[in-house]
Amino acid sequence: MGNAEPQERPPLLSVENLEVLYSEVILALKGVNLKVAEGGCTALLGPNGAGKSSTLKAISGMLAVEEGEVSGGAVRYAGHDLAGQDVQRRVSQGIVHVVEGRKVLRHMTVEQNLIVGGHVQPSLVAVRQGIEQVYDTIPRLKDLRGRTAGYLSGGEQQLLLIARAMMGKPRLLLIDEPSLGLAPKMIEEVFALLSHLRSQGLSLLIVEQNAQAALGLADHAYVLEGGRVVLEGSSEQLRANQDIQEFYLGHQAGGERRNYREIKHYRRRKRWLG
Repeated sequence: MGNAEPQERPPLLSVENLEVLYSEVILALKGVNLKVAEGGCTALLGPNGAGKSSTLKAISGMLAVEEGEVSGGAVRYAGHDLAGQDVQRRVSQGIVHVVEGRKVLRHMTVEQNLIVGGHVQPSLVAVRQGIEQVYDTIPRLKDLRGRTAGYLSGGEQQLLLIARAMMGKPRLLLIDEPSLGLAPKMIEEVFALLSHLRSQGLSLLIVEQNAQAALGLADHAYVLEGGRVVLEGSSEQLRANQDIQEFYLGHQAGGERRNYREIKHYRRRKRWLG
């Protein structure tokens, strides 16, 4: 008998024909399908209003905060349907969401923010161990441990948010626009941290306007437009795609760079990459 074919590992996260409705009238997602591999990194690209943040909120259970609901499809995590599970239940299973907007606890210190992030840990000893691990991973935050979070720079606040998420010992990290408004050097530092966490086994789903940075970290990417996935493929395939080069990476055919907002006639090719 010949050797059996190796079976592909099931994804850690599988979003299947997902529909999201706000205020019972606004259909934000219209049958979205995507996957995140165990230990992998998936990027969500697309213009503002495409449904990227809604996708993350549907996965983390945060839609209700904005009068949203999953009106169709399913979100499966580690083989289990998440329907009916609240945010806290999902966090306890290892799904942690870093939302857009740098929502640190502004009047608390860096270390107090980390303590709040460790509220799911079973003991104070576990919380302290988590804090020390954060400081080992992000020495900059150890130096800032007594600083009031609201006085940190934007980049330092982003590092703090990721560190606070680490305190929950996530298996899957959802992160929305981590580079927004940051200087290039700070973007490099944030993505270096995400790359390090991924090397430690963390799975990532990233929403990011900086396609260059996102595709440099991700294995696979999806492009959303109008609440639908219009393109998907490996990061290498998307970087080689002419539309992605022009619209998201800012390259013209001649090689010069330009901002995608300057492209007046974006010709979308609804082509699936194998």
